[in-house]
Amino acid sequence: MVRKDSPMKGVKYIALGHNVSEAGQAAQYSTRNSSWLKNTFSDGIMETGKTRRLRRIFRDDHKTVIIPMDHSVSAGPTHGLEDMARIVGDVSQGEADAILVHAGIAKTVDMNRLGLILHLSGATRLSADPHWKTQVSTVKEALRLGADAVSVHINVGSQREQDMLDRFSRIIEECDDFGLPALAMMYPRGPGIQSEGDYKVVSHAARLGFEIGADIVQTNYTGDIESFRNVVGTVKVPVVIAGGPKASSDNDALQMISDSIKAGAAGVSIGRNVFQHHDPTRMTRALVDIVHHGASASQALAILAEGTAPSMAAT
Repeated sequence: MVRKDSPMKGVKYIALGHNVSEAGQAAQYSTRNSSWLKNTFSDGIMETGKTRRLRRIFRDDHKTVIIPMDHSVSAGPTHGLEDMARIVGDVSQGEADAILVHAGIAKTVDMNRLGLILHLSGATRLSADPHWKTQVSTVKEALRLGADAVSVHINVGSQREQDMLDRFSRIIEECDDFGLPALAMMYPRGPGIQSEGDYKVVSHAARLGFEIGADIVQTNYTGDIESFRNVVGTVKVPVVIAGGPKASSDNDALQMISDSIKAGAAGVSIGRNVFQHHDPTRMTRALVDIVHHGASASQALAILAEGTAPSMAAT
């Protein structure tokens, strides 16, 4: 992978858990949920492990393109994930920032200098309660594998919500002890949830993840810019949107991503719409162009149609 973004020279900050100690001159941050990266310090300030690891996932613009590839635990062998080395290479070539996988994949596949988020949650669709995600890996295993963050899946509104929240709170404490960022997948999902994209349930789920101590919150897009802007506004850590099922068209997927960034999202976590695409590398580049270069959905679509270089769409 060729990363063209340079290290964040002169930008230093101290993170203790999910709190940020303020010192020095505050810098304007490009997304609304960015208090964790807002301070500029002199070169003499020491950084923590957590902040260093976050910078392997987020670029200088404080945004990220994550490609999750954890689907085969819940769904079994998944189209697009048959050859993990190949697909990781494809999204690396497309200049994604990080991938999200389970421990077995992390142990056996070269990450190609991508940021590594180790997923700690799992359940299969064959179980009596597939919404109950249990812990299948540990924070210490993530550290042994060189992960830059861990992720935990919580189905808010499910019948085993309390069990998942209890386990999540313990993981957060351990992550804070070791300086490892935690991404919370906060999805409204359960018998009382009529629509998983409804503003009220999405905003509740996202705020819940922030309240418990997540460093990054991943949740569903609400379907329109204004309501999702309100979701982002109540969460003082980066919010990234989940891709969900494969979209009916590339334009639909790219428009959702473009709208979420306009609403203040700090990035995307898009899986099936990338690894099940006929050209995962070019689709990844289209996402990168929207998230990092400010391209519109139509400009990004041109990358897919014509193979336009990302820098051209942003000019």
